[in-house]
Amino acid sequence: MTWLFMIGAILFEVFGTTCMKLADGFTRPLPTLGMAVGYFGAFGLLTLALKELQVGLAYATWAGVGTGLVAAVGVVLLGEPISLAKCAGILLVISGVVVLNLCGAH
Repeated sequence: MTWLFMIGAILFEVFGTTCMKLADGFTRPLPTLGMAVGYFGAFGLLTLALKELQVGLAYATWAGVGTGLVAAVGVVLLGEPISLAKCAGILLVISGVVVLNLCGAH
């Protein structure tokens, strides 16, 4: 169940961050509300996951996977540019998460 909380926290965070972009500096009410719901859900589910997971492992997973997904949303849905350097940076972040999960889960 813990990892379901983590997956939910990551998805809520990606939703909240996407809405943050769409809120255009709090000038659009619906995306602003979506941002608040997204972050409330993300932190709520992350809090539940932290009952079982180490904080460093959980936060690295949440932030790393979220970063990769938000970058993908930016490229696919928001038309943001992609570059080799951007891809390399995202792969490095995700690699760090994998290493932490392999080494820190014991």
